[in-house]
Amino acid sequence: MGTLDGWRFCPLCGEAIEKVEDRAECGACGYVAYANAVPGAEAVIFDERGRVLLGRRAFDPGAGLWDLPGGFLHEDEHPFEALRREIREETSLEIEPLAFLGSWLEPYDGRIVLCLSWSAQGSGEPRAGDDLVELRWFEPEELPSAAELAFSHYPEVLSVALGRNEHA
Repeated sequence: MGTLDGWRFCPLCGEAIEKVEDRAECGACGYVAYANAVPGAEAVIFDERGRVLLGRRAFDPGAGLWDLPGGFLHEDEHPFEALRREIREETSLEIEPLAFLGSWLEPYDGRIVLCLSWSAQGSGEPRAGDDLVELRWFEPEELPSAAELAFSHYPEVLSVALGRNEHA
């Protein structure tokens, strides 16, 4: 389901809208809404031993599954600043981004997220916060299975971060 699939009326004037390709248009007032991906920033965080930090999600989508720390960008926020803010909110860690891993499109709660992914070095004492109920360091060979991860792009992100990218 896309962002505009449930739209029938203009949010400004209440008249019926017309859906045209990737947008909704109101013939009465001229309002146009676009179905754009929502940007998010996430990190594969490593400690000094090379372990990977994952958090268990508190809420749906994916409640109870393992998550990469991260979240949505604010409208006027640079991706690096969003990455640092989200990591701090969810883990209490400060991070130093190491490498940009890539971008993935992920369905999320009726919309599509453009996931900007980095590897990062974490510092500090991790504490679960925001929408995570647990944090755990995993040895690379002991990472959860794809079925235990909250989102479908995580196996590939982890593979790239660990230098095992079989998809390249």
